[in-house]
Amino acid sequence: MLKQFLNLKLSQKLSPQQIQLMKLIQLPTQAFEQRLIEEMNENPALEAGKEEDDYEKDEFENEDYDDYDDAESDRIEADDINIDEYLSSDDTPDYKTQANNYSDDDENHESPLAAPISFHQDLINQLNTFILSDAERDIAEFLVGSIDDMGYIRRSIPDIVDDMAFTQAIYTDEATVERMLHVIHELEPSGVGARDLQECLLLQLKHKTPTESVALATDIIENQFDAFTKKHYDKLIQKYNISNEQLKKAIHEIEKLNPKPGGAFSGNNKVTENVVPDFAIRIVDGELELTLNGRNAPSLHVSKDYQEMMQTYKDSKDKSSAQKDAVQFIKQKLDSAKWFIDAIRQRQETLFVTMNAIMHYQEEYFLDGDETKLKPMILKDIADLVGLDISTVSRVANSKYVETPYGTKLIKEFFSEAMKNDQGEDVSTLEIKKILQNIIEDEDKKKPLPDDQLAELLKEKGYPIARRTIAKYREQLDIPVARMRKKI
Repeated sequence: MLKQFLNLKLSQKLSPQQIQLMKLIQLPTQAFEQRLIEEMNENPALEAGKEEDDYEKDEFENEDYDDYDDAESDRIEADDINIDEYLSSDDTPDYKTQANNYSDDDENHESPLAAPISFHQDLINQLNTFILSDAERDIAEFLVGSIDDMGYIRRSIPDIVDDMAFTQAIYTDEATVERMLHVIHELEPSGVGARDLQECLLLQLKHKTPTESVALATDIIENQFDAFTKKHYDKLIQKYNISNEQLKKAIHEIEKLNPKPGGAFSGNNKVTENVVPDFAIRIVDGELELTLNGRNAPSLHVSKDYQEMMQTYKDSKDKSSAQKDAVQFIKQKLDSAKWFIDAIRQRQETLFVTMNAIMHYQEEYFLDGDETKLKPMILKDIADLVGLDISTVSRVANSKYVETPYGTKLIKEFFSEAMKNDQGEDVSTLEIKKILQNIIEDEDKKKPLPDDQLAELLKEKGYPIARRTIAKYREQLDIPVARMRKKI
């Protein structure tokens, strides 16, 4: 039996241009500048800088760019192109940001990043000061290559021996590798090439000037490492028959050591990113003022040469096949340039209105910098205010920084869930975390407060929080448990 069914399905498909716009919105300032360079390299019809004349509006009509989803099936014949649409007696205007957002006189306060020698290359250079045979040098350099960015060799000696044989055709034994590892342990920074934290600390203590405290610290790390990491100070005092003061001095020597010797190296492969704020908030006459980093608002215009080529094609009486192919190419590049200029404008407007809404939503905080005045705020709150999709607000918040009178902040840090205080009022989880952090900073480090006592103290302050929630917030603040906060 034949049956017929009517099935209606509503779906939404983003065009390639919409997807590209979302990607542009997500880019922070430096990545955005790189994207601009790439686009101008790929599209000769797009140029940066001002033209000879300034114009206040784009004379291009809006077009449906979905036509280019399938270049073959939707190809437009050269004879059908309206050449006048791509020409203007006033030339194509350049795109400028609003004057109240950026001035050519604005100072650039960014610090350029140096290009220091890499961490591993520095270690190789140090090896050159040792007298080694060619075979020994090959092994030593392989060991340097096995050091991670924190300064550790995480692999066992047998694994290294096997790896050298299979990948480098270097055939050796464990004793030789162990001997070369001792050479690596002589390199700077002290502790590099260690296989675990205990060995790392011992290597650093070995290079310190011998004193009674250093000797005790070395013995503790070498023979009582477990008791030390668990802060069983009473056991250590009893074991070594020493005073509190003697143990305190030994522990002070250990605390001065670097548990990540590679991470402290300025030429590490993981160079700290130079954060460029996308926005700046300043207080002018008691009012908040928001500006968008001018590097997010470049002056762009369509190449005059490409417009002249279109004019030449229009004026020519006999249009050859080659000219028709050329005008197709020119049209594609002009359309792409027009779209990109418009996308930059949309990106700028989206960033500005989103950050402006966030600034006014958290006005109390931005006026005095008191983190306890941060209001509960979720993505939907801002999305509703500015009429944008939540995903768009998320793209702005997750990747952008704002310079404030209180430091440069990642925008997503201003978002938080709401919790009720004992008055039934909504308070930000950020406010609770800040109060928790203050309590822990002021605690007696000889008797640090466990989570249940922290919960009681917060309850007394009007925040009825469960112990497990305290533990979660403490972990998010990267604060260890009470036992690990104990000091002698």
